[in-house]
Amino acid sequence: MKSVLASTAVALLASTAMADTITLYTSQPNADAQRTVDAFIAANPGTEVEWVRDGTTKLMARLRAEIEAGNPQPDVLLIADTVTLEGMAQQGLLSAYQSPEAGNYDAALFSPEGYYYSTKLITTGLVYNSGVEAAPTSWGDLSDASIKGQIAMPSPLYSGAALIHLATLTGNEALGWDYYESLAANEARAQGGNGGTFKAVASGEKPYGMVVDFLAIRNKADGSPVEFVFPEEGVSYVTEPVAIMSTAKNVEGAQKFVDFLLGDKGQGLVLDMGYIPARNGMGVPAGFPAREDIKLMAFDPAEALENAEANKAKFAELFGAE
Repeated sequence: MKSVLASTAVALLASTAMADTITLYTSQPNADAQRTVDAFIAANPGTEVEWVRDGTTKLMARLRAEIEAGNPQPDVLLIADTVTLEGMAQQGLLSAYQSPEAGNYDAALFSPEGYYYSTKLITTGLVYNSGVEAAPTSWGDLSDASIKGQIAMPSPLYSGAALIHLATLTGNEALGWDYYESLAANEARAQGGNGGTFKAVASGEKPYGMVVDFLAIRNKADGSPVEFVFPEEGVSYVTEPVAIMSTAKNVEGAQKFVDFLLGDKGQGLVLDMGYIPARNGMGVPAGFPAREDIKLMAFDPAEALENAEANKAKFAELFGAE
């Protein structure tokens, strides 16, 4: 009898331990991911987080393999962009959750059904080397013939943020594909990711470009000879959304994680990390303009998902397949 009771007790303890653990897949930088997990655990004593960190593309490949094998591991995802999660939602891979924190967010920043929620704003704007004579103020300035061959930008064939940037600008009536054709005619170099683009501008190799905000703003604060501009037409943005898997084993824990990220503490952490919080009324990091002065361009994740392959093919025609 004692052995049966002991076995039952062990099983209950194991079940309880499992119920208090959530599994997170995230594309955050390692230091940011650790801070996020530590803050969540501190706010939810008794809950543990097992987490896996990699780039969004590699994480999705891993997850797809797990799904095909019938054993998806994560309860919750915290990855780079809404387009990836929109695709998963359409395939029935995400669980709808109406977070009580949603009322503090602009409707454009989360799925109406509650499949995913934005946690931060990472915009793409103009960057230029502070040694140039003419400072750009609008996207159109990069097509000026006077700076032909002096422009760098990340490729949407490589960068998810650049693909969303492409979808945003080509979907804008005032810019469209005509704008990218003008960039190609102006011999803009389009290859690699945001990091390589920033280095090209900072070194003066290609003194004009487009890049994600925090790279330029943080490095300027550390002495890099660059300036970042929020163009007058507005900026594109990625939002590092969070979502719960439809196969989540610990749904309650995953919901707590979503609510934490969207709440004051989670968004305060985003601000401390140097990003623009997605939640209204949180302020911005040092070096950024006021949130109300940052114009976000219209963006539809479902439309971007539908057009993704066609957009990449057309871009490759214009700039090559690097």
